[in-house]
Amino acid sequence: LTFGASFCATRVSPALGLTTGAATFAILSARQSMHALLRGMDESEIEGVSRFLLVALVILPLLPDAAYGPFDAWNPRKIWMVVVFVTGLSFSGYAISRRFGRDRGILVVALTGAIVSSTAVTADYARRLRDEPEAREILSAGIAVASIVMFVRVQLVALALIPRAVPTLALTMAPATLVAVIFALIAWRRHGKGGDGMEISNPLGFAPALMLAALVAGLSLAARWALARFGEQGMAVILTLTGISDVDAAVMTMAGLPPDLLDNRSAGLILGSAVLANTLAKAVMTLAMEGRPGGGGAAIPLVAAVTAAAASLAGWMALG
Repeated sequence: LTFGASFCATRVSPALGLTTGAATFAILSARQSMHALLRGMDESEIEGVSRFLLVALVILPLLPDAAYGPFDAWNPRKIWMVVVFVTGLSFSGYAISRRFGRDRGILVVALTGAIVSSTAVTADYARRLRDEPEAREILSAGIAVASIVMFVRVQLVALALIPRAVPTLALTMAPATLVAVIFALIAWRRHGKGGDGMEISNPLGFAPALMLAALVAGLSLAARWALARFGEQGMAVILTLTGISDVDAAVMTMAGLPPDLLDNRSAGLILGSAVLANTLAKAVMTLAMEGRPGGGGAAIPLVAAVTAAAASLAGWMALG
């Protein structure tokens, strides 16, 4: 590193050489804390982090930032950015869950687990409703908390990728978030210590992120075809249906579209519809997995949130 930094400083770029030297110094000076961190990680986690650094710092800068394919639907760098973003977000959720531990209570695990996947949290808690009827209230609260995290996360992702859609999206999601918070607070006042919680596996595998990137690429092509064939309404239907299975895919697909294809208000309304479709699908899943007696109570926060957001969404569409 010393030889390479010196060579860069004299023959390539002084700034590059100085930056390399400074980074090397910072890494060496932090070796004690880094050793302590590594001692708390197993081999698969270290391998996952190295993979993440590879895809984020090596592959991403090498990909072209240009439009390719039918309807100019595919931008390699933006599609790969989906992989970087999703794996980074998943690792953040995993690190938080490792920090607090899975025995700290159902609500804490719902909060951290929903950063990885609110659908996974909802599915696991719906299953536990059937096996642990004595924990029905706190499990229902966990489902509500997972939805709150999803509502906030979607807005943060939109803020990073489609900031122009955030004002309308936030106003549409505000009633749903408020309703979910009320249900979660009511259960929080009644809850005791949670059980073992939901064990979240290491999310550093890249297969789900690659599948999402492929889905985004396919949906980008479908959205542009629908826009060309049916106009704005056709693309709105495709993105809303996408939200049933994955809201992040809908957000990232819209982020890959040229800004002039949708006005700011329409972009926010379409994303709001995708979130509602996803929440309603989770309510149906809860009912189906647990059954009517317990699942009905657990699905109430989801249905109430959808109702509140749908009313807000209808009001915004009426104003247009």
